[in-house]
Amino acid sequence: MQHLPILPVLIPLLAGALLLLPPFSSSLGRQRSFTLAVAILLVAVSILLTTQVNQFGVYQYVLGNWQPPFGIVLVADPFSTLMVTVTAILGCAALIYGSAGLDKTGGYFYPLFMFQIMGVNGAFLTGDIFNLFVFFEVLLIASYALLVHGGGKHKTQATVHYVIINLVGSSVFLFGLGIIYGTLGTLNIADLANKVSQLQGADATLAKIGALLLLVVFGLKSAMLPLHFWLPKAYSSASAPVAAIFAIMTKVGIYSILRIHHVIFGEHAGELMNLAQHWLWPFAVMTVVIGTIGALASPSLRLLSANLVVLSAGTLLIAAALQSTQATAAAIYYMIHSTFVAGALFLIADVVATQRGKAEDRFVRARAMSNPIFLGMTFATAAIAVIGMPPLSGFIGKIMLLQAAHSVAEIAWVWPTLLISSLGALIALSRAGTTLFWRHSGSANGDAPALHIGQSIAIVILLSMSVAMSLWGGLFTELATSAASFLHDPTQSVKALLPEVQ
Repeated sequence: MQHLPILPVLIPLLAGALLLLPPFSSSLGRQRSFTLAVAILLVAVSILLTTQVNQFGVYQYVLGNWQPPFGIVLVADPFSTLMVTVTAILGCAALIYGSAGLDKTGGYFYPLFMFQIMGVNGAFLTGDIFNLFVFFEVLLIASYALLVHGGGKHKTQATVHYVIINLVGSSVFLFGLGIIYGTLGTLNIADLANKVSQLQGADATLAKIGALLLLVVFGLKSAMLPLHFWLPKAYSSASAPVAAIFAIMTKVGIYSILRIHHVIFGEHAGELMNLAQHWLWPFAVMTVVIGTIGALASPSLRLLSANLVVLSAGTLLIAAALQSTQATAAAIYYMIHSTFVAGALFLIADVVATQRGKAEDRFVRARAMSNPIFLGMTFATAAIAVIGMPPLSGFIGKIMLLQAAHSVAEIAWVWPTLLISSLGALIALSRAGTTLFWRHSGSANGDAPALHIGQSIAIVILLSMSVAMSLWGGLFTELATSAASFLHDPTQSVKALLPEVQ
């Protein structure tokens, strides 16, 4: 069990490398079978790791036996392992969907997908900011190639914008890292949290600049306004399984904000205490507003789904701005919920587009779909979850977020913003549903491809997670609360990871 924390990184790394070599490289069928087996193994390993952490405490995996804060460490804690499990389940569902035929539209789909999952898992598990940057680059490089999978002018154009903005973000990330390392002499998260309270004067000012540069980078990754403009076009133009796994990408940015700005620059940071809070509030609210407007103005289901990702990012940023254990627990629960539902919506949009002929997923009259009952039921389930209506997980998440606002000022900002955005999502999704499923100009298109069993299984897996988060709401809220308590308790997130300061 001592090597368990590195397996979510090591397994996809080795799998991706093997897929580039014979006998897998010469056979798509072998790649498909091997990758699906690896994805199922990742789900099992992630669940086991999460269970072990919640039963026996935090695992710190020290590579090369270089003890922190000097060496590379992976930290398997209640928050990181929970997000690794979410990534594994989402990735497995997306791969099942891709195996229905979309994997044939371009080369190296499966190796790139494995490297993408490796980068995401590494970003969640890393214990220092420099390796957070490294894993960011791994997942971004894989995402560049996955975004153009299948070809097409729209994908190429979206990829150019996506690559340029992320290259700029990587440069800013390096500047921030350099400033923080020059000021504090370390990039280990626990060690930074231990030392930052001692800063004063010019050193504190420099560290503040570095921290705000990191906030800009994480805001870019999480689609925080005004750094969100790349997301709708990039996500809506990607192939369905790629768009589904991209649903976790913005969560990496939110995770980094919670991890860095709550643990390092949180309540115990001295002069730098809660420095991100005043910046997060206005940008979080505006992100919700722009996401709602984008959803209402969306002309297609894929673009609507992409704008709903922006809306969910703004909602999570509001929770991050509250900077309390209760708000962080709500954010973690809502983060898991929104990841699964957004992934399902992208898959549903792709099936709708293939069955409506030339109209694709645009909100215009078109032929009836070949599988209207299945698609209608799954769309309605996803819509109810997104809006936050009972009895699905979106309702529980929204209630937790509303309850996390305590002061009059917080209630005045949080309640109207979240409730009005839910109304906007209700209007946008109602319009989408009535247009796609009720307004027909003819019978079903006989030439449209039939719904593949892999497509239906993938959609059901993701939506069933929302149902499970409602049926076992107590378990999931307990997991979220445990993860939030770890972040906000320095005896767990700092001192326990640095034996010399205990």
